Amino acid sequence: MKIYDISQELFSSRVYPGDPVPVREQVLSLEKGDSCNLSTVFLCAHNGTHVDAPLHFCPGGKTVEQMDLSRTVGKAYVYEGKGEITEEDGKRLAALGAKRVLFKGEILLTPESARILNGIGVLLVGVESQTVGNEEVHRELLEKEVALLEGIRLDEVPEGAYLLSAAPLNLGGSDGAPCRAILIEGE
Repeated sequence: MKIYDISQELFSSRVYPGDPVPVREQVLSLEKGDSCNLSTVFLCAHNGTHVDAPLHFCPGGKTVEQMDLSRTVGKAYVYEGKGEITEEDGKRLAALGAKRVLFKGEILLTPESARILNGIGVLLVGVESQTVGNEEVHRELLEKEVALLEGIRLDEVPEGAYLLSAAPLNLGGSDGAPCRAILIEGE
């Protein structure tokens, strides 16, 4: 069994333009004579590898702790490609039974791509970029409660089927949350 960590390290991660940069501050230190090491963390809910909840773009949408975790944990398919996702891609993914799709490479998700993915009933869409696309793409997917997994790293992962674990942190009331995303190769 092989496990791939497809997460970015949070403090060195890429940050979407305009989002705050994550910061860790050492509050207590064993080296300074304190009884333990203790850190505080300041971050945006969308820093590093993270999951978008419907509330991110949909008024009244589910918050991160209200999301069905089965969308972020289960069988996933890593799909390698370049350019816009087409109806032909959708047919291939549907034939594979892919309900959680992680796009590897320079994939472009357009509103039409999002409609195609919704049409085949995806539960999760993952991308290596810090965003799946523009506002219309987000709305199209999030209105159907598709979990959006952004900022993943698939360089070392071959195309194929895996077990995905990408449950977001339980940040009550939040529109998204960081996660530690891993893929497990079958036995």
